[in-house]
Amino acid sequence: MEVILRAFNLKLKHTFSIYRESYNEQPTLIVELKDGDFSGFGEATSNPYYNITVQKMIDTITETQPLIESFSNVLPETFWQQMYPHLKHNMFALCALDLAYNDLYAKQKGKKLYELWGYNVSNNPLTNYTIGIDTVEKMVSKMKELPWPIYKIKLGTKEDIKIVTELRKHTNAIFRIDANCGWTVDETIKNAQALRELGVEFLEQPLKADDWDGHKELYQKSVLPVIADESCQIEADVAKCYNHFHGINVKLVKCGGLTPARRMLVHAKELNMKTMVGCMTESSVGISAIAHVLPLLDYVDMDGALLLSEDIANGVTIKNGVVHYSNLNGTGVSLI
Repeated sequence: MEVILRAFNLKLKHTFSIYRESYNEQPTLIVELKDGDFSGFGEATSNPYYNITVQKMIDTITETQPLIESFSNVLPETFWQQMYPHLKHNMFALCALDLAYNDLYAKQKGKKLYELWGYNVSNNPLTNYTIGIDTVEKMVSKMKELPWPIYKIKLGTKEDIKIVTELRKHTNAIFRIDANCGWTVDETIKNAQALRELGVEFLEQPLKADDWDGHKELYQKSVLPVIADESCQIEADVAKCYNHFHGINVKLVKCGGLTPARRMLVHAKELNMKTMVGCMTESSVGISAIAHVLPLLDYVDMDGALLLSEDIANGVTIKNGVVHYSNLNGTGVSLI
């Protein structure tokens, strides 16, 4: 099996801002695993919050390339378990490899990935479309540019309730709020009351990731469900989030790919927690991988490729929140 690495800078349609940062492009790494006539594709984007760069991922994968290339036709779970000890210091790199190997394996079996897993995709949840922090005028303009049934609104300012109040005047869509660790406990309890009246479905990660006492208090007092993101990175975090959050948002890049993500989602369901998968502004390579776990989810945020001015791949398409699968096997991806 051959490893091929490609680095890209994904250009965004608009400047994207959250509580911590703003950016106009997203560096990403595409991994191709080639075995005979078949190629599988995976992706992981860089992220300053987690101190991950594309170069770090390239270095990590290059160091383990002889081991990677020694594998052929083993189960994806076996591949992940064998790679984990060598890559656990860089779960983003492990994610890119895991996605590529799952894509390759399913293609070799002549099936779409969800078919290989035996999933029923007839009741998939709709994906939201994200509106980053900006002036109210620009946030309204972005909504009008792409009318959508569910918007995820990035917040973490001193004018958050005013922002959502104004946005609500322009759409009947469901709102989801992501404060990206930007609020306090008292702010969240107060904001939740007002936001519930404004048609908000849930709050995502309002507090800093390690504020477990605060999470517990919100779990007990918030009038809106609270979903963990930064507090739920790897498999062990699911149990930690139990009785501290109402649900979890799993990011493939943070947990190490589809293989551990599926285990996390099943575990969360066993604990009667809501399940969600989110994206990290990936191209259609990463977004198409998310599409195959949709049957395990209550909510999904897979709008990354929609935020790009130009995609680097073909894969799933999304129209008005509905995900349409590619005709190709595996995750359904081909590079442009």
